[in-house]
Amino acid sequence: MNPERKIVLFNKPYDVLCQFTDEQDRSVLKDFIDIPGVYAAGRLDRDSEGLLILTNDGKLQSKLADPRHKTSKTYWVQVDGEISDDAILQLSRGVKLKDGLTRPAKAQRMQEPTVWPRNPPVRFRKNIPTSWLSLTITEGKNRQVRRMTAAVGFPTLRLIRYRIGDWTLDGLAPGEYRCL
Repeated sequence: MNPERKIVLFNKPYDVLCQFTDEQDRSVLKDFIDIPGVYAAGRLDRDSEGLLILTNDGKLQSKLADPRHKTSKTYWVQVDGEISDDAILQLSRGVKLKDGLTRPAKAQRMQEPTVWPRNPPVRFRKNIPTSWLSLTITEGKNRQVRRMTAAVGFPTLRLIRYRIGDWTLDGLAPGEYRCL
């Protein structure tokens, strides 16, 4: 018998691990989601926030997580400093990292999004502004967005995944999920 396909959109809060158990008693997915048999399609680091898709469909999980399928993912990124045109151009062309050149990204400045406050808050420095950009990538190297912005001289302060494929986190508060 074939189980019914489950797709869960989850707005992962800051400081939550993308797994269901943890030996060190840190916050994990089971603290928010009580749906048996679903697993994260891809990951978000503990210090990143936003859209995580969970499913019991192995093919969908592979399509979303495997870089060979080039599923686009959009991140809202708060960076240290006023991001330059040159940095935006470098991100758009691809950035050389230790593990190779990234694929070209869609990078553009954006107004600060209307999002929930982060706990703990992002550090604030009176004399150094921050700026926001929307960054869309089609691969998923380890900590790729953070490494890309650092490589062009603008370290990431806050990272929120807004979109995976056609799904967004619209209407989901941190810690909330919706079954499709």
